[in-house]
Amino acid sequence: MTIEVRPASVFEDVRTLLGPKSPDANVCWCLSYRIPSRLNNELRGPARGAYVAELCRTGPPPGVLAYDGDEPVGWAAVAPRSDTSFARNRKIPHVDDLPVWSLWCIRVRPGHRKQGISHALIAGAVEFARAHGAPAVEAYPLDNGGAKVDLTMAYAGIRKNFERAGFTKAADTTSVLAGHPRILMRLDLR
Repeated sequence: MTIEVRPASVFEDVRTLLGPKSPDANVCWCLSYRIPSRLNNELRGPARGAYVAELCRTGPPPGVLAYDGDEPVGWAAVAPRSDTSFARNRKIPHVDDLPVWSLWCIRVRPGHRKQGISHALIAGAVEFARAHGAPAVEAYPLDNGGAKVDLTMAYAGIRKNFERAGFTKAADTTSVLAGHPRILMRLDLR
């Protein structure tokens, strides 16, 4: 298996990873941190997918996709922190004034997990951010200490996977997800 990571500019492939089985469902579509909470609450059902389709058409795309051949098997959301709710998040601190990019969601399709795809997604998201001028990339993974993490809440990633990618802990946060503290990790690209 050879995994290739590409910008998420093909909406149908993004839909494969993030879209609901029922078009009227109000699933996340990885918008919760990307857009203001008021807009996030207003977008319902198909309007959520339409919003993501527009993101895929405009630049830069909303993240990266991992492919096994032509099949999309993974997703990572990455964008300038200033364009996300992390810019105003009181639980996740700002380390400095550097215009960092945030990497906040990693998703691997069932049947493709435990094959290193999340590692490829992290590396691909970093390269995507670097190509768009990011001086650093931040992530806010769970510091689970090796404890099992509920897959539904594992989207933030886990500390050890970011450490393997060269990220280092930059700060503690007051954010908790699935009973595990989240930490701020950073990879300097300068």
